[in-house]
Amino acid sequence: MSEIRSPRPTPGAARLLVDCLIEQGCDRIFTVPGESFLPVLDALHGEDRIDVVTCRQEGGAAFMACADGTMTGRPGVCFVTRGPGATNASIGVHVAFQDSQPMILFVGDVDSSMRDREGFQELDFAAFFGPTSKWAARIDSAERIPEYIARAYATAISGRPGPVVLALPEDMLGEADVPGTPRPFVTRPAQAPCPDAMQAMMALIGDAASPVAIIGGAGWNPKAREYFQLFAERIGIPVATAFRRQDAISPSARVYAGNLGYGPNPQLVERVKSADLILAVGARLGEATTDGYAIPPILGSDRKLIHVHPDPDELNRVYPADLAICAGMDEFAESAALWDENDVISFDAGAQAHTEWLEWTTPKPNDHALDLGMCVQAMRDTLPADTVICNGAGNFSGWWHRFWKYEGFPSQLAPTAGAMGYGVPAAVAAARRLPDRTVVALAGDGDFLMNGQELATAVQHDCDMIVVIIDNGAYGTIRMHQEREFPTRISATQLKNPDFTALAAAYGAWSRKIRTTAEFTDALVEAKGRTGLRVLHCLIDVEQLAASGASISGLRQVKP
Repeated sequence: MSEIRSPRPTPGAARLLVDCLIEQGCDRIFTVPGESFLPVLDALHGEDRIDVVTCRQEGGAAFMACADGTMTGRPGVCFVTRGPGATNASIGVHVAFQDSQPMILFVGDVDSSMRDREGFQELDFAAFFGPTSKWAARIDSAERIPEYIARAYATAISGRPGPVVLALPEDMLGEADVPGTPRPFVTRPAQAPCPDAMQAMMALIGDAASPVAIIGGAGWNPKAREYFQLFAERIGIPVATAFRRQDAISPSARVYAGNLGYGPNPQLVERVKSADLILAVGARLGEATTDGYAIPPILGSDRKLIHVHPDPDELNRVYPADLAICAGMDEFAESAALWDENDVISFDAGAQAHTEWLEWTTPKPNDHALDLGMCVQAMRDTLPADTVICNGAGNFSGWWHRFWKYEGFPSQLAPTAGAMGYGVPAAVAAARRLPDRTVVALAGDGDFLMNGQELATAVQHDCDMIVVIIDNGAYGTIRMHQEREFPTRISATQLKNPDFTALAAAYGAWSRKIRTTAEFTDALVEAKGRTGLRVLHCLIDVEQLAASGASISGLRQVKP
């Protein structure tokens, strides 16, 4: 009988790196293992302070890290291998960048002696990730690991939060004796607003006749949510949330006017168009929120803009601001809520806008066998108000954006970058991070098959989550645009799908196939009474294109 070899000691460099992560509060890592960072995996062996979530594809792992950073305000951490691993993970880096969410991607790299020879899976990480990250670098010296880790955290959480990418050469990770200790825990710098700027802001708001606030974005947190709501309700200003930032204020707030982005309430759009003052807090005022930089227009002689953002590079970048305030969201919101002059400003438009939103978000039955609006109502009636809703991209998400009320914070994990395949990985991250909350992943059929393999991760890590698959046999959003531009000429948008109910069962999930609204309601009640992974496979007619009421037959009709 052969004797088992004893493992070599964990290299000091890898141990130091893990210790630095622990010092920064890292308690979870998402990874697809690779031979390029084996020493780190060994340093994590038996380390009970870090939960290692083993994923099935690097894109899913990076999405999970992005979602984790969204929930905690600290960088979500992902480890992948070089080449294909890094390029697969790049989608999560891009989403973290556009969504302004903190994340750190560690990439195992080639041995230093192989560099610049286009060795096996070699990639220039600084060049590749530079445009889509806040900082991309390579740790060539093990002694500088504490410096790089602390700087990565500081960079990811400061100003406009975002992703950092660090490459880890194999030989560097393998160094045995490395001097150095972890640097202290890094916190986000305090950014209190300038009192003179606050005075000027209140004067502008006081002079306005029809102001509107657009909120949610970089650095938004529970404190910002609480204090901004107090401020907005006190003065009565209508509050709209930026695209996929619907949990930035409680839906029960007396001034909440709804969300901007795709498929907003037309009455809210008109309010923004006619506003003589826009107070944008945290929002970048990107393309989706502003409907192509048109609502509000970039330049408006009759409209003033107050733009509050934690990153000076965002202020006056696209929209010229009449008043630019560089401040942290929570500190700004607290200052606004406690400002003495709030009591002399009063608008009734906030209450009016909220009434309009309540009407807009009340689903009305349609003639489809499986009515998605009424399915959202069934979820509102059955699941807790603070349920975490996770989704990727597709028309299917519009029903929840319109009819679901995002009561908790965080309760909306959805990429403002519009990436498909985000919902299931985000739900895995949410189920691990928020085990006491109900977690629901929403996915279209095309969207689901981008990262559906992460159901295996959910089962392996005992995730308690519900997955709702909306199956219309098409890339529905593209089909909608196709019918608008080239009606009846269907090309490349039809899908032949597997039996998702059977597929889910193969992964070990409880699953149900659903064809009617009544079946959805019954299955949802049954799913609520269970634990573990539960999948509802909803078969809908492709005719039911969007929550706005858009349909294929309607788009094909000749307009008078």
